[in-house]
Amino acid sequence: MPRKVVCRELGPPQRLRLETFASARLEPGRVRVAVRAAGINFPDILMAAGEYQLKPELPFTPGVEAAGRVAEIADVDGVAVGDRVIVRMRYGAYADEVVVLPTQLTPLPSTFDDAEGATFLAAHGTAYHALVDRGHLRPGEVLLVHGAGGGVGLAAVEIGKLMGATVIAAASSEEKLDVAKARGADHLVLYAREPFRDAVKRITDGRGTDVVFDPVGGEIFENSLRCIAWGARILVIGFTGGIGLARTNLLLIKGASVVGVRAGEAARREPDIGEARMRALLQWAEAGKVRPHVSHRLPLEDYPQAMRLLIDRKAIGRVALVMR
Repeated sequence: MPRKVVCRELGPPQRLRLETFASARLEPGRVRVAVRAAGINFPDILMAAGEYQLKPELPFTPGVEAAGRVAEIADVDGVAVGDRVIVRMRYGAYADEVVVLPTQLTPLPSTFDDAEGATFLAAHGTAYHALVDRGHLRPGEVLLVHGAGGGVGLAAVEIGKLMGATVIAAASSEEKLDVAKARGADHLVLYAREPFRDAVKRITDGRGTDVVFDPVGGEIFENSLRCIAWGARILVIGFTGGIGLARTNLLLIKGASVVGVRAGEAARREPDIGEARMRALLQWAEAGKVRPHVSHRLPLEDYPQAMRLLIDRKAIGRVALVMR
């Protein structure tokens, strides 16, 4: 029987349970996908703890993205059994199979394996929306990427270079910075070696950075305000390090903007934005210009360890659950 990870009570990953379930009869207009891999994302952890903006009714299965093969269709056009696909969900991806609408499917790039497909769109889609739609990053500008060893941070490094920016990657370990360098970073900043705001000023000859990509928050956000150029855009991606406080005097002095980034919600409200993003990302993927870095691939039953890799910041790039 197929299996899925189930959240029956809110809390840390160890409170989740691996359960079997019976495959339901497929209703018209639906597609059954045999999942080969599911991506681990920080919102999955927050959702299971009841700390995310979306709060599904209990019980539910975490997971916003997966990849696999179409196993069955019912009165659906444009999809065939056997198609390799990426599945986009609000939750439910940590499972051996899922039933979805055809609009939730995206062709899996021919250059990707299943784990790469299952860890592509959430991170790279967020980075694209942040830098293109919200940050309006221009060629020749300086981009500071915090958490550059994480999945969304590495995606921002890749996309920032593709857009012609000078990329400063900041991370917590040499190993993470090595991967960021391989993905195109021009300058590397190790948090423990030098205050990053000093490093940015040194690298830019005192001018500062034009765009800040911040999935960390907390003190990172506050100190970023002290190394920005005139007209800078600070992109708020997440709060893995806590919620930062804006010093509005620094924003005023530099004519800077703080911009919130919600890639999924933006696509739901403005479908044209989501469609343009998808086309660009798939073209880049097929051309070999972007690719998720999957540092860990664990079996579905090891979901607590997989989720802990993100909590403990031991992952470099992405973590995938791989189905048997």
